[in-house]
Amino acid sequence: MRSLVAVLTVVAGIVGIWYLACVPMNIKGVLDAAERAGEQVQPMTAKERRDASAFGLVAKNGFAISRVWSVERPRLPAPHQVAVELWKTTVLKKVTSKRSLIYHGYVTLSATLMGFGIGTVLGIALAVGIVHSKVMDMSVMPWAIVSQTIPIIALAPMIIVVLYSIGVQGLLPKAIIAAYLSFFPVVVGMVKGLRSPDHMQLDLMKTYNASGNQVFWKLRLPSSMPYLFASLKIGIAASLVGAIVGELPTGAVAGLGARLLAGSYYGQTVQIWSALFGAAILAAVLVALLGLIERVLLGRMGVKS
Repeated sequence: MRSLVAVLTVVAGIVGIWYLACVPMNIKGVLDAAERAGEQVQPMTAKERRDASAFGLVAKNGFAISRVWSVERPRLPAPHQVAVELWKTTVLKKVTSKRSLIYHGYVTLSATLMGFGIGTVLGIALAVGIVHSKVMDMSVMPWAIVSQTIPIIALAPMIIVVLYSIGVQGLLPKAIIAAYLSFFPVVVGMVKGLRSPDHMQLDLMKTYNASGNQVFWKLRLPSSMPYLFASLKIGIAASLVGAIVGELPTGAVAGLGARLLAGSYYGQTVQIWSALFGAAILAAVLVALLGLIERVLLGRMGVKS
């Protein structure tokens, strides 16, 4: 109960700050609309209002404060506007509709899961090689680190162009971008996990005359599970970001990235924010599912998470 109260308190504080932020963000648009409707506003000209402080405009035009939370195309939409948009595009729309946020979320989820699967397999394989080979540790690991310094917003168009030039289109290019962002956390977490057994445990396996494969399957792999799941939670969220970024340079018509892009083209900030919240909810669900799998699997293995 205390945790619930703490969480609700934080959420209420964030929502309150959000509502307050809408006042200076949207006041100029509200005053412009009021002037076009023939109302008296201060200052009277649009040029003076553009140069004036937002807080000064609020102080001089108190009548407009109540309107900043219901602007049709606000700079910063109010929380209830985003909630209404989410309701309209999820509950009130058919799942198969091109205007359904669930439909767009499914398109992005497909690329996310494919990329996450590719990144996880590559990451685990690379981590096993790094742990068992000093050559790979000294040669491959630095390159894996360097690869993450390249901004994904610059790399994504390059990947799209190269793959399109050889006829690879559709889901795979976005999945590759998602895999690029997810494999590095898996590599780092898995390497840390495989190296987590201490010398006493390894010496004990040697006294049992255990082979290298037995040490891996019976000691290193079980010990790495908590580290692996921690990195998988980071990787799945990174995969979602990669899938969304991968939709931007392709001019996609479906997906959360396409939804964000369309909203930015037409100045639909409410649509942009609803897509952002949709992505956040989707990421939270995916991480929660991984957490559930982690508890069940580690519980059966007898490993403490």
